[in-house]
Formats: sequence, C-alpha cells, structure tokens
Amino acid sequence: MSDTQADATGPGPVLDYRDHPFGLVYEYAITANEPGKVNIHPVGYTLHGLKIAANVYTPAGYDPNGSFPAITVAHPNGGVKEQTSGRYAQRLAEQGYITIAADASFQGGSEGEPRSVDKPYHRTEDVHGMADFIAGFPGVDTDRVGALGICGGGGYTLNAVKSDKRFRAVATLSMFNSGRVRRDGLQDSQADTVQERLRQASQARAEEAAGGTIRYAGDADMTDEQIAALPFALYRQGYAYYWRTHAHPGSTFKYTMSSLLDLMAFDATDQLGLIDVPLLMIAGSEADTRYMTEEAHALATGTEDKELFLIDGAQHIETYWIDQYVDAAVDKLTEFFAKNL
Repeated sequence: MSDTQADATGPGPVLDYRDHPFGLVYEYAITANEPGKVNIHPVGYTLHGLKIAANVYTPAGYDPNGSFPAITVAHPNGGVKEQTSGRYAQRLAEQGYITIAADASFQGGSEGEPRSVDKPYHRTEDVHGMADFIAGFPGVDTDRVGALGICGGGGYTLNAVKSDKRFRAVATLSMFNSGRVRRDGLQDSQADTVQERLRQASQARAEEAAGGTIRYAGDADMTDEQIAALPFALYRQGYAYYWRTHAHPGSTFKYTMSSLLDLMAFDATDQLGLIDVPLLMIAGSEADTRYMTEEAHALATGTEDKELFLIDGAQHIETYWIDQYVDAAVDKLTEFFAKNL
C-alpha cells in the first residue's frame, strides 16, 4: 500500500480509537480481516507472570503451513501497539512479513502493577518475549526473525539484540536512548541536576516500599500554548501526537518516579559491540534526537554490515505519521530486511 502525502505543516487530523474496530489510531489502519489481504490478530501471552497484549499481522497469501520471515516491532516510550508501532508492523506485513507489535509490560493493554512502570529490564524482556511468542506462531521461519524498534523501543531493541542471537537483523527508527535522556536530559540539558533527581527517585522508591503513594514523573495537563513554548520539537510534536491527534487511553507520558533508579543507570549504547548481525539505523535529518542514533551507530563495532540512513527534512515524531517520511522509512526497511532475512 502506498500512503498519500500528509500535510507536514500541522499536527494532522485527529484519529479516534473509538471509531476503529481494533482501536487503532494510525493512518490507513486495516478495519477488517479479508481473505487475500493483510490480517490483524489480537493475541495474548504470558511473560514473567504478566499477560501481554499484542497484535500479530499476517501478510497477504499467509498460509499457517508456510515459511515466512518475522519481525518484532517495539513501540516508543509512552506509546502503545495501536499507534506507530502498529503502523510499521502493518506496512511490513504488506511486504510479506509476519509482524508482532506488543504493549510493554506494565503499560497499555498488558498487565503489571503499579501501572506505567518503565524500567529497562522489563522493556528489554518485552522484546525477548515478542521473539518467544512469534517463534511459535504458525508459519514463522525461526531462522528468519528480525527486529525493529522505534524511539525508546529502538534503544531497548538494541539492548535485546546484543545477547539474543535469534535475531538475524536489527533496525531502529528515531532511536531514543532512554537512560541517557532520563539521566542527562535531551541534548544533555539536565546534566547538572542528576544527583538531585536521583534523590527524588530514591525517595519515591522508599515511599512505595513503605506502602505509600506511587509517585509519577512525566505527567502534565498542558495547554496548547504551553506545548508550543516547549524548547524541543520532540516534546512539542510528541504532545500533539500522543495527546491530541493519535491519543489512546493506554498511552501516557507518565512513568513511576522510582523507575528512574533503573533508567538513569542504564545506557542503550553500553556493549553495542556485541551486536554482530546486520544493523540499520534510521533517523530524521532534522530530529533533535539524531545525535543518539549517530552515537549508537558509531559504537556498534561488532558488525561491519551497518548503515545510518537519514530521512531528509524529518523531525523525530514526524517519522511516526507523515506519509512521505513513513514511506521513506518503510522503503529502506523493506530493502534491508529483504536482503538480510
């Protein structure tokens, strides 16, 4: 399917999950399972005692007795499978892959209490868990499994593929190094307050352990004027995407403040030399997060088959929904996975 170009000057039309039979809020989402076309299969499976909610997409011509390559798709921080990870999973299924987009543990439609725990261990295990499940899905060739991670899901996908040799190729889109940003701020804008924020996170952990209130970070009810005044395009466009145009009840910017104890000690670029499979990293040329992709790409010294691909003119969030940028990313991903799976 070829998308028609969207207007890049505005936040885009509002998509309401209540208007879609599968609750999807991405552009051109399939609305029914029809023979001979891409189909969507809501599934559930257990990971470390938690029920995980996921969508599996099967390609046109799918035969459960066949042998198809498969791709796991990890969603951005705060995102859910009904948003951009689902869009990319559907687009890759249109290219002949069985794909899976799952909600992270403690987030979206997946189980886990308290809600909105956001720790690198869980997010990395979520990628391993998608591989566990899709390996047993009828028709999947387990020798041809790849991984795609978007935004924070990109950093966690890199972390998973460092050690999980079931993945034969890995790609990221608008990769976001969650640990570095939670520690030092976007473009290192909060590097001078690390210790104070760690003390706040430690206090939040202490309150939780004592049975007190669960404290959250990253949650705010902002007006359009407040959003417009934010210093980074990532956050301005992110609030528009997640709170206005592509809002979903399972999606939230907030996360437990105690998660920062784990997040701030994590870095997606640690031990990247362990990745020894083909690597494709895609970012917008104008993204204020581009430096994270460039840094990770340079540190991935364990593979000579790697590429950094910039989408001309794109900001970070724009790679989620603006058609010309999504098309550019999908074209590159299709070329990459066709070669390596």
